[in-house]
Amino acid sequence: MTTEETIAQAAKLIAEASHAIVFTGAGISLESGIPTFRGSGSSIWSQYDPDDIEICNFTSTPIKSWKTIKACFYDFMKDKDIRPNKAHYVIADLEKAGVVKTIITQNIDALHQKAGATDVIEFHGTTATISCTRCHHTYRAEDVDLGAQPPKCPDCGGLLKPDFVFFGEGIPEKALNESFDHAAKADLCIVVGTSAQVMPAGMIPINVKRAGGKVIEINPEKSAITDLYADVFIPLGAVDAFTRLEAGLKQTGLKF
Repeated sequence: MTTEETIAQAAKLIAEASHAIVFTGAGISLESGIPTFRGSGSSIWSQYDPDDIEICNFTSTPIKSWKTIKACFYDFMKDKDIRPNKAHYVIADLEKAGVVKTIITQNIDALHQKAGATDVIEFHGTTATISCTRCHHTYRAEDVDLGAQPPKCPDCGGLLKPDFVFFGEGIPEKALNESFDHAAKADLCIVVGTSAQVMPAGMIPINVKRAGGKVIEINPEKSAITDLYADVFIPLGAVDAFTRLEAGLKQTGLKF
């Protein structure tokens, strides 16, 4: 099957779906300039110590942890002027049109929301907000003075912590429950830029498939789910795939 035929097949499944969900990972943000966490070369953990994002270490040595957090997640995003890419925008348009019921993302960069999506489940939390570990007040990250190390709560003086999941922490219960509720109802899961190997997130497309739904996988290379669970595999990067899918969806008559 040619790439054009595969795109057409995927577009048909999307246009006919009644409860489509999108499940995204680091690969979609890579094309906006955010390195993946693992891998060779310029991956995040090849440059920074992952132990600094371990919850016990954060609690015991917050200055050291916050130095890494600030450089890795906040200074980098600002200095590189990271923005959503074409894939984020097409997914947001599909969500606005009601074609996609929710976007479940393993990413913590809030790029889906910056592209205009509103129904986003952040499975591993977000860097967009920071909360006090003592009084639990939540602040927008841009309103927090990250120059003070470690940042303290303006209200009570407690230690501030980004609202993403650290190593050693569990998945937020609301995100976990909502994600698997959608997976149980979905007749289509569009997997984008993830190997689906990190659990329990990796079970989302598997659960969709086991419940009788279809799975479209968009990844430059095959993953652990490709041969076992993907009904359609598009071997492209996210931007190229969604640029072509947008055109293919319009040919189906779908308005979004």
